[in-house]
Amino acid sequence: MKIKSFIFLLFFFGGVLCLIFLIPSCAVNPVTGKQELMLLSEEDEIRLGRETDVEIIRQYGLYEDPQLSAYLNEIGQRIAKVSHRPQLNYQFKIIDASVVNAFAVPGGYLYFSRGILAALNNEAELAGVVGHEIGHIAARHSAQQYSKAQLAQIGLGLGSILIDSPLLIGVAQLGVGMLFLRFSRDNEREADRLGVEYASKAGYDASQLANFFEMLNRMNPGSDRSGLPGWFSTHPSPEDRIPMVRRGAKEWQQRLYFREYKVEQERYLKRIDGLLYGEDPRQGYVADQTFFHPVLRFQFPVPSQWKVRNKPSQVELINESGEALILFSISPAPSAKEAARLFISKNRPMVIQSEPIEVQDFPSHRLLSEVRTQKEALRILSYFIEKDKKVFVFHGVSTPGRFQNYARVFETTMRGFRELSDPRRIEVAPQRVRIRQVKTPDRIEVILRSYGVPEEKIKENILINGLNPGQMVPSSSFIKVIEKG
Repeated sequence: MKIKSFIFLLFFFGGVLCLIFLIPSCAVNPVTGKQELMLLSEEDEIRLGRETDVEIIRQYGLYEDPQLSAYLNEIGQRIAKVSHRPQLNYQFKIIDASVVNAFAVPGGYLYFSRGILAALNNEAELAGVVGHEIGHIAARHSAQQYSKAQLAQIGLGLGSILIDSPLLIGVAQLGVGMLFLRFSRDNEREADRLGVEYASKAGYDASQLANFFEMLNRMNPGSDRSGLPGWFSTHPSPEDRIPMVRRGAKEWQQRLYFREYKVEQERYLKRIDGLLYGEDPRQGYVADQTFFHPVLRFQFPVPSQWKVRNKPSQVELINESGEALILFSISPAPSAKEAARLFISKNRPMVIQSEPIEVQDFPSHRLLSEVRTQKEALRILSYFIEKDKKVFVFHGVSTPGRFQNYARVFETTMRGFRELSDPRRIEVAPQRVRIRQVKTPDRIEVILRSYGVPEEKIKENILINGLNPGQMVPSSSFIKVIEKG
């Protein structure tokens, strides 16, 4: 788009003040060397990344494994040094999510789900994925996406729908938070190219990245219960991706002349031995239309056909139409009464009803209120329930006009909160990745059955190893086996 046309649009959508803000924001792209209009300076990127990092960790949580985190950081720093922006203070973090994904935010912050670490099969694949994500940062794709978001708010008037209430900000982010994480196919193509370049310069066989992409095509991961989307939701696949990666890897190997390009399968697999796989039921799970939390020993009913997102910060229950939701969390307040008072102080709602009650013999407080935003009003039914020196909070949210359609569902869910005492629901074990060395060569199915893998899990175990049905596995090879406990 020509600059004159762009300035015209800024006048049209944003006004003179916005134009004054944008004029000095031309910067040289570190990868292409070309000038581009950018709302963020490098200092802005770093500050935004730091702020976003806090929110990401709050929403999804970190996976606590110091040795694995140190290993990821070792590989990450090695790749970062050969990137186009080695001066950034790169931080590599493992988030506690089962979905297969990795993503980057401006300023050098990179996140890898434990799900993607379970799906990778060697260090070269990891290096390729790390290089791909660093490529997004080096080419300033994340900063561009942020700029697009800001321009969209200016152009479409989204700035006028800002919500002052902390509770409602969380509600709004359910739909908007991931809106601009999806890169363009051109961005993806460039990140693939840079990932191959960086991994090759660090001495890895970058063609292994193509093997990972092939497995992703077969796996086609969606999202997990935290709401974090899968790889394809945030990384649209450009045409000819796999051949392009293999071709690029070959070209870089011919240019660099390393004696050998590393794959390091055994080293990588031994590092992920014991990695948590899939959802962790100890942090809450749904069964028989009920949400159970074995550690905190509570349960409550889940409305039929409602979607559940279990995040570290809160549990979100959303109905099919999106007209109503229930948020469940823990308040820092010392009592139910104080938690209700804290909610009123922070959100300043119009209080309709406020009364002390009991829920399953737990001291509680019930609050019905209405919060007005610049766009519309929202009616909220809140329950604050004391249990084991904690205050558990429910918020049932809908518009005033639709509230009565969901009032009974809200009440049933909240009044259904109770102590969890059933040992069968408490004594649940997560699945883990276990690394086994094959003793005798055989087909992968035969080997997996010899390790006690159930028949219905054979296909999943073959896929997670990046293998094909019927494939022969040589003796002394290392494979992943998903086991409970």
